[in-house]
Amino acid sequence: MALRIESARLLTWRAAHLKDLKQPFTKEAAMAKLAASETATFCAHQCIQILGGMGYVTDMPAERHYRDARITEIYEGTSEIQKLVISANVIKEYDV
Repeated sequence: MALRIESARLLTWRAAHLKDLKQPFTKEAAMAKLAASETATFCAHQCIQILGGMGYVTDMPAERHYRDARITEIYEGTSEIQKLVISANVIKEYDV
């Protein structure tokens, strides 16, 4: 979990840094959004697995975190849209 969190954090910082430099950052922003949303869902799911049956109880924070994390893969551009943005930019970047 720590590896995924740190990777998502670094991708986010890279996208922000490119924006600060006024350089194109569309691909990096899509990569950061995809990594962060998938990491949030993965970590919340792992937390529920660690807690066992108690992880699914609505009174527990883990259940709410999972619901909140899952929606991040949908709004502000679904994960599939982010993958399309990334692939389009990679194709353009490498002139494939």
